[in-house]
Amino acid sequence: MSKNKLKPGTYIFPLPIVIVGAKIEDKVNFMTVAWCSVVEIDPPMLSISVSKNHHTNVGIRKNKTFSVNIPSEDLVKATDFIGMKSGAEIDKSTIFEVFYGELQNAPMIIEAVLNMECEVMNTIDTGKGHEIFIGQVINAYADKKYLTNGIPDISKIKPLIYATGQKSYWKVGEKIGNAWNIGRNYR
Repeated sequence: MSKNKLKPGTYIFPLPIVIVGAKIEDKVNFMTVAWCSVVEIDPPMLSISVSKNHHTNVGIRKNKTFSVNIPSEDLVKATDFIGMKSGAEIDKSTIFEVFYGELQNAPMIIEAVLNMECEVMNTIDTGKGHEIFIGQVINAYADKKYLTNGIPDISKIKPLIYATGQKSYWKVGEKIGNAWNIGRNYR
């Protein structure tokens, strides 16, 4: 077997698509982000990596809060649209129906299947044009129809995923096994 040498890149498949919400000068703004990851489980923490020149960063830096909204396959067009347009150029406050939780500067999207309001714990400047915001999840919200035994169910949520390099959206496939179980008798 021979391996082809590739140009160095961030070939992580798949990436979750999230919609990040923030308030900028009392106006709601949203942006599409594919660089979102789990940082800690207890307390629950997420990271988002966002270009420094994005309008949303202004609100995150000022308010020290942001929301992470999980769109389903049904929101692919709206999700793509807000990722192509800057809140500095257009008003995104009427694209979605908005609600707030405990953090009053972290607008969340009613149409999204899962929402998390986050308080910024740390900001890291990558020195290469991006900032990584690490936020503690203060509260999470979902409609009952997207839960199984009180836990968000990927088969019900039908999240959007992104393929780096191919610049394309995908949907989740089928379950192939249980984690911490399927490999139990590997050897």
